[in-house]
Amino acid sequence: MSSDNHQNGLPSALRRKLLMGMAALPAAALLPKAAFAQAPATSAVNTTGLAVTDTTVRVGILHSVTGTMAISETGSVQAEKLAISQINEMGGVLGRKIEFIQEDGASDWPNFAEKAKKLLVNDKAAAVFGCWTSASRKAVLPVFEQYNGMLYYPTFYEGLEQSKNVIYTGQEATQQILSGIDWVVKEKKAKSFYLLGSDYIWPRTSNKIARKHIEKNSLKVVGEEYFPLGHTQFNSVINKIKLTKPDVIYAIIVGGSNVAFYKQMKAAGIDLSKQTLVTISVTEDEILGIGGENIAGAYACMKYFQSLDNSNNKDFVAAFKKMWGENIVIGDVTQAAYLGPWLWKLTVEKAGSFDIDKVAAASPGIEFGKAPEGYVRIHENHHLWSKTRVGKAKLDGQYEVIYETADLMEPDPFPKGYQ
Repeated sequence: MSSDNHQNGLPSALRRKLLMGMAALPAAALLPKAAFAQAPATSAVNTTGLAVTDTTVRVGILHSVTGTMAISETGSVQAEKLAISQINEMGGVLGRKIEFIQEDGASDWPNFAEKAKKLLVNDKAAAVFGCWTSASRKAVLPVFEQYNGMLYYPTFYEGLEQSKNVIYTGQEATQQILSGIDWVVKEKKAKSFYLLGSDYIWPRTSNKIARKHIEKNSLKVVGEEYFPLGHTQFNSVINKIKLTKPDVIYAIIVGGSNVAFYKQMKAAGIDLSKQTLVTISVTEDEILGIGGENIAGAYACMKYFQSLDNSNNKDFVAAFKKMWGENIVIGDVTQAAYLGPWLWKLTVEKAGSFDIDKVAAASPGIEFGKAPEGYVRIHENHHLWSKTRVGKAKLDGQYEVIYETADLMEPDPFPKGYQ
């Protein structure tokens, strides 16, 4: 399955800007397609049996497009296909067109592992762009390490992990959890928190880190509860929130459950213009299902919002809407997923090879100046330097950016005292 049918989806203005602005791209990418015969020999750039020919290279896309996580992961698939289409328009990778095989993780962690093995062993994918939940990432990690594949993982996550075989394009805990709590304590004088989450590794580990940070600052956790994925009955915990009156509801519920949670909070009379709520899991993608009227006033701590006012993002949003529809929305993880194919292209061309070990070794220091979030750089620990931002949800389903760090934050997946 390839992205041929979308190759004309890139506006000419964006194409011109990309062609002019990406000095990191090799000259081969700017040549007419007839010149691709000069691309390096396959025997030189593929010594380990990956699916690379003289004209094509195969990659995998692995996300949930069915099940409770589809509301969150569909945007990642769209972003990765957009990036692949744009890269192909510019001449591909080392003169080779990217072809992709897409698999559905179906919101089932063992299924993710099975599909990852297929992509690496049967399909010989040179890279895989995929996963969303930490449960799915943990399920596939042993597969990527055993079969020496390369995963580009787009979701903000709890940290406490580092692998030669993964590039983490979302934020880790110090860039999101700790900085978000610091912001709400400073700006809202918050002293008490009610922690909520879905019942799997990312929310539980994230809230463990959040609790440590809250208590280190002599603040108080007045409640902590978890719910199965797909859970839709939140009235009991909403009543507890009303009784305990926390300064901050700290909500990291994921997927479709968010729709029920925010609608039921509003129905119960919780006014988010008066009750501070901070989320690190609700992007514009989820708000599309929740409805802006049910979440307006909530705060989100992430590195990207669709409303970011910079030229990179304006071009990205325009191209995304042209490919996927004018009414589409773009969230944090969707943008981080878009980074994956670009970072892989830049790394392969720095390494001069598709070989996984060479790509892993070449990854630190790779810069992407056309990132919609502004600019990113891969750290030696395979995470990204990036800014942290806080957005306030509006009625129209977008976030107003009200805070951002002055500088890029160095990723630290193993923060001292939080392990």
